[in-house]
Amino acid sequence: MIAEEVVSHNLIDPLKAFFGFSGFKGNQEAIINNILNKKDTFVIMPTGGGKSLCYQLPAIMSEGTAIVVSPLIALMKNQVDAIRGFSNESGIAHFLNSSLNKSEIATVKKDVLSGKTKLLYVAPETLNKEDNVDFFSEFKISFFAIDEAHCISEWGHDFRPEYRRLRPIIDKLGSVPVMALTATATPKVQFDIQKNLGMLVAGLFKSSFNRENLYYEVRAKQNVLKEIIKYAKQNIGKSGIIYCLSRKKVEEVAQALIVNGIKAAPYHAGLDAKERAKTQDGFLMEDIDVIVATIAFGMGIDKPDVRYVIHHDIPKSLEGYYQETGRAGRDGGEGNCLTFYSYDDIVKLEKFMKDKPVNEQEIGKQMLSETASFAETSSCRRKFILHYFGEEFDETKCNEMCDNCRHPKQKFEAQDDLFLAITAVKESKEKHKVKDIINLLVGNLTATGKSYKHNELDSWGKGLDSDKDDKFWNAVMRQAIVNGFFSKDIENYGLVKITDKGKNYLKNPFSIKFTRDNDFSNAESDSDEIVVEGKGANSTDDVLYAILKDLTKKIAKQNNLPPYVIFQETSLEEMSINYPITMEELTKITGVGSGKAVKYGKPYLELIKKHVEDNEIERPIDMVIKSVVNKSGLKVFIIQNIDRRVSLEDMAKNKNIKMEDLLTEIETIVTSGTKVNIDYYIDQAVDEDKKEDIYECLRESENDDVQSILRELGEDEFSEEEVRLMRIKFISDFGN
Repeated sequence: MIAEEVVSHNLIDPLKAFFGFSGFKGNQEAIINNILNKKDTFVIMPTGGGKSLCYQLPAIMSEGTAIVVSPLIALMKNQVDAIRGFSNESGIAHFLNSSLNKSEIATVKKDVLSGKTKLLYVAPETLNKEDNVDFFSEFKISFFAIDEAHCISEWGHDFRPEYRRLRPIIDKLGSVPVMALTATATPKVQFDIQKNLGMLVAGLFKSSFNRENLYYEVRAKQNVLKEIIKYAKQNIGKSGIIYCLSRKKVEEVAQALIVNGIKAAPYHAGLDAKERAKTQDGFLMEDIDVIVATIAFGMGIDKPDVRYVIHHDIPKSLEGYYQETGRAGRDGGEGNCLTFYSYDDIVKLEKFMKDKPVNEQEIGKQMLSETASFAETSSCRRKFILHYFGEEFDETKCNEMCDNCRHPKQKFEAQDDLFLAITAVKESKEKHKVKDIINLLVGNLTATGKSYKHNELDSWGKGLDSDKDDKFWNAVMRQAIVNGFFSKDIENYGLVKITDKGKNYLKNPFSIKFTRDNDFSNAESDSDEIVVEGKGANSTDDVLYAILKDLTKKIAKQNNLPPYVIFQETSLEEMSINYPITMEELTKITGVGSGKAVKYGKPYLELIKKHVEDNEIERPIDMVIKSVVNKSGLKVFIIQNIDRRVSLEDMAKNKNIKMEDLLTEIETIVTSGTKVNIDYYIDQAVDEDKKEDIYECLRESENDDVQSILRELGEDEFSEEEVRLMRIKFISDFGN
């Protein structure tokens, strides 16, 4: 058999002439030589490694046009604009997709047939259309490049069925070499891609998945919006991406950032194409610092200086997490990856899968399980994620670039525990998932355990101890997998197998240290409401609170009003937590609108400022965070309808809320300092005599508690609604 000649091409000159680079990164040169030699090429290269150049340069050097299959219109536009930026000929690169009109399509086809176009970007759906296949047969195709090739695999994080139909179409167009490229591929996904594309003998170029400049951190999901705002304010002027799972959350977080002076914008599929394009361009041109987005944003966005990526919600898979965090620090500079985690979010994501086919549900649950393991582990995060992608890593080389290595947990001697875990897997004949092995070890008889008679095995219940529960064994099993004692057969629903290293350990056990998992039991499930920032975040300054109460009583006495009309106790409590010393800061306190702040605020600010200075108090950074009131639209609706003298019943009916809830909203409006006039409604709803009695009682009362006032007036004669209506009028008349 004669060895095939390997031709090495002169690549440096065209690289320098077209792109202005004087050298290649990593495997780029070998990859480009391989495709220029007309060989199928499979490229696994992390985000920021320079995948695009691997097909752009050979396309420019080759006769004919390279067809690049790309999943997103935004990605195509970004890539085409980038290539055109290097050339005087705008026809050098085009995209062909559903966003073009007939005239634009005609221009594209003309340039391609004339030989001007070296790169033609198409969506997989475009490639599947019969008339397009006819067009592709009219010109010479240099090669096919399948970008984001993980979309082919059902085990990939962004599966697209259209990608699985590419090979038959490529075959129709003759013998054309194929390059498949992806930033994320586990060994399972890698095999799936190669098998589907008929590339099992392709040249494989796999770069290390290790991004040394990225710092990985996972925090419990507590006060998450406040934490994100604080982080963005501490990194003002730096580019960042914040990922959320829902469009609603994207809008909410973006609004909160904007209110707090961050140049932010939302990005999701619910916005029209022009708005999305404008936002993307604004981010690239640095008119926008922070993009808040669903996973629809980021694929192929070539912005090298994204300094942080925050996940408001845990991603659906580790592939997704790796690709999204990989958009940070592509220039080799600072890249911080912060994720907020609550196991409740994993449960929520599992519920979203319930309508999918059983096979898809099983795959999705396996991916979520890996993501939860990554979040909860207290061992090196870099080692964990690299192991997931089939790469071994010495955690001592992490250089404290993950939270677990920077703040390590105390390790415990795990020799006996590891031995017991391997024994349990062996006794149960390597037919079970991690959770089944844990149930066996702690003696929890489930339906699976019963059918396989786990309670008759020697290792049954031997792992249960006062300080060893299922969480403990979860940590042991995870670290045993990451350290190579077990392998997890994802294709067979996550079954745990013993590796040669594990079998040798049973023969010759040795000392090994493990850590317990991070405890995220205090994490909150995601809420749709934005909490009032600062409230309850720190302990109340009791001394200041007492002084503020005395001041309120003094001002109330001067104005011949009850103290609650000046400021409610909840407002005073919040002032004694956050120490506002400017008028702007005072308006961020619950129940303090700008009108009330101007009317009564000055002596409070002077008093608080003096207290802070005298006691050398360091004010919390939380104070600079403004809250977004979710119900601002309802507030405007109520005020406008009161001005129009619309009945309160009609308002409640219109907004599909109860009358008592509407009154609560109006109370919030007036206690914050906004004046409203509901006399037109009170005149119909409350007798004249009752008005005077309630008014007098409100004036003399030390507090505005409705039940206390009702008891004083006589609960048989007055209703709660009557008291609430008159209290709204009273506070509006005298407090605002």
